[in-house]
Amino acid sequence: MTKATTARAAMTVLLLGGLAVIATAWGFQLIGGYDPCELCLEQRVPYYVGLPLTVLALVLASKGRHGPAALVLLLTVAVFAYGSGLGVYQAGAEWDFWQGPTDCGGGSGAPKSAASMLENLGGYRIVSCTEAALRVLGLSFAGWNAVASAGLALLALIGAVSLRGAIKE
Repeated sequence: MTKATTARAAMTVLLLGGLAVIATAWGFQLIGGYDPCELCLEQRVPYYVGLPLTVLALVLASKGRHGPAALVLLLTVAVFAYGSGLGVYQAGAEWDFWQGPTDCGGGSGAPKSAASMLENLGGYRIVSCTEAALRVLGLSFAGWNAVASAGLALLALIGAVSLRGAIKE
């Protein structure tokens, strides 16, 4: 297997894996009814930035522009590493390892007026950034995001290093 093939495989898995993660987050929100907190919404931003960067890297690599593609992937590494850090921060706050944000709550949209707020008071719920809505195998959504984002950062790094090696081939 050539370095370029390894890079292409890493980028493809990165793109498909990232799409699966963000689709799962949206699925839990829209289908499962889990309202995200502000910090949860912020953890989605690296996917909105990193996945288009991955597509750009794939396009550049397919045109034989391995150097620029590797640089884009290094930027992608930083984006997903930041996302993993956010997940670690929130998961740690959920486990009371450290204090979480004191102003974090309610990712579900504010009422339009005081009258509608009173009418819909029972329909709104404050979502805390420091309480896990669900744990799967001991990890909250934030914990799983930390793991997934770290894995995606690693895939981007593998792609970048492989592309760097492909330049020399």
